[in-house]
Amino acid sequence: MKDNQLGISLPHLNNDMVRNARKTRLDAFAVALEGWRRGLKLKWYTKDSEHFENMIIFGVNPPGRLFSLTSEKQTHYFFRTRGDLVSSEAVEVGSEKDDTKIYLGNAGVPVPKGKGFEAEATNEEIIAFAESVGYPMVLKPSNASLGNGVVTNIKNQEQLLKAIHYVRRELEYEEVVLEQYVSGKEYRVYVVGDEVIAAYNRVPANIMGDGEHTIEQLIDIKNAVRRKNARLNSCLIHMDVEILEFIQEAGYTLESVPEKGEVIYLREKTNVSSGGDPVDVTDTMPEEYKQIAIKALKAIDDFPQGGVDIIVNDRSDVRGEAVVIELNPTAQIGGALFPIEGKSRDIPKAIIDYYFPETKGRVDTTNSRVSFDLINVLEPLENRAAVEVEVAPAPIGDLYIQKYIVNGNVQRYNFHKWLKRQAIANDLHGYVKSVVFDEIEVVVAGTDKKAVDDFREVIKGYPQGSEVTRIKAEDYDGFVTVGFEITEKYNTNDIKSVQHALRRMDKDLQELRKKKDRAEKDVKHILNSTSWKVTESMRKLGSKVKDKK
Repeated sequence: MKDNQLGISLPHLNNDMVRNARKTRLDAFAVALEGWRRGLKLKWYTKDSEHFENMIIFGVNPPGRLFSLTSEKQTHYFFRTRGDLVSSEAVEVGSEKDDTKIYLGNAGVPVPKGKGFEAEATNEEIIAFAESVGYPMVLKPSNASLGNGVVTNIKNQEQLLKAIHYVRRELEYEEVVLEQYVSGKEYRVYVVGDEVIAAYNRVPANIMGDGEHTIEQLIDIKNAVRRKNARLNSCLIHMDVEILEFIQEAGYTLESVPEKGEVIYLREKTNVSSGGDPVDVTDTMPEEYKQIAIKALKAIDDFPQGGVDIIVNDRSDVRGEAVVIELNPTAQIGGALFPIEGKSRDIPKAIIDYYFPETKGRVDTTNSRVSFDLINVLEPLENRAAVEVEVAPAPIGDLYIQKYIVNGNVQRYNFHKWLKRQAIANDLHGYVKSVVFDEIEVVVAGTDKKAVDDFREVIKGYPQGSEVTRIKAEDYDGFVTVGFEITEKYNTNDIKSVQHALRRMDKDLQELRKKKDRAEKDVKHILNSTSWKVTESMRKLGSKVKDKK
């Protein structure tokens, strides 16, 4: 992949539109947005809502992961991407890797040979099973996610003992699965009903040499690319002991300068969350692999949607054989929506089509430019002022948008409030934003083209004397949120506005402190690692060579 290259995103779900939806909140937002744009009633909930008492929900899950969509005929409840048509049995089996293997094996779905071990199992029992099957092996927690605690390519008993200590003692995942390590390309396949909607190759964290930069510098360059991607910007490649040891075993140091075009892998794990690259292969994946994924979900009752992780073996004796290594009832879809290479795949559309077939073809959302402000919508839930909130309906029909650049004595907050009242009265959406001391930007959108065009004259009509000297109409290619926003950070005359701004600032400060603490811990861990101490002399030598140049 070239450093300036990114995958092709959906025009109606681009980086700007999802900027306030990160990680698992991105998954929920994408599905909710598709349903809302079709005219479905959208509500968001806290985990205390009675509607989710019978739905299995993992983790803390702050607001932005639980929602419902309602049509004239029905209501469905969702946890992230998983809707209520996915049975509790499917969720329980999918979250227990040992149970998954049993169900799949009974249905004739190819899986690696392996076995689950309860918390009471001894290290000796685990080792004995490994010896009977043969190395290399993979050790992973029975019920972890996002690749947490997965140790791959364990080649001997010594490495297995080290992995057992790490997973069962350090990470405290006492129930584990040990299975054959399958070498090959790994894929995440997303299935809805009887169809594969998306498939992408999960490539381990990597960098490509250019003959000029060191490995450490190339990681920074790669992270700069990832920051431009709405899914990958929260999954940067963080330097840690695992990376140091991995590149050292391959014969490199952080100061090594790889040749141009040389690919250097930084981890064994392929998870996007640990720096992996999602590369879209939906159109090129062989049909037989897609059928394996569809069959895997059908191995469990009432499992109509979810992610299937497949490895295609590259060993010479079994080349091309595919095995299923995991099922994901609550799979993240960001890798398919925002691949680092290839085309984005519209999983949200497929999910809403499945749950609300009565809405198919009713509204064309593929070029929609309307959204809602997720942060403002969720604020009552974040502040515990409510357990559910309903989003204002989406405007249905062709949306006309116009941007006006207004000059004059136009910075007064009361003028901006008046513009907001006029926009709402005319069923228009958009914002007013101060640009410079004598200029504001006004964007208005609506399904009535005349009302959008006429708003130019409305701007001139403020009764209390704001002096408008010029209005210039410009094209607008962004998206619009429902409602009308005054985008000044806060109104100094309104104590509630100031308090709200302070809460946001405090939240941002806390997040920055967390990142700082994590970075300091990572640096401390690296500096105390054996790999860092072993390579100290090589780094010093590299610095001397640079000084001589």
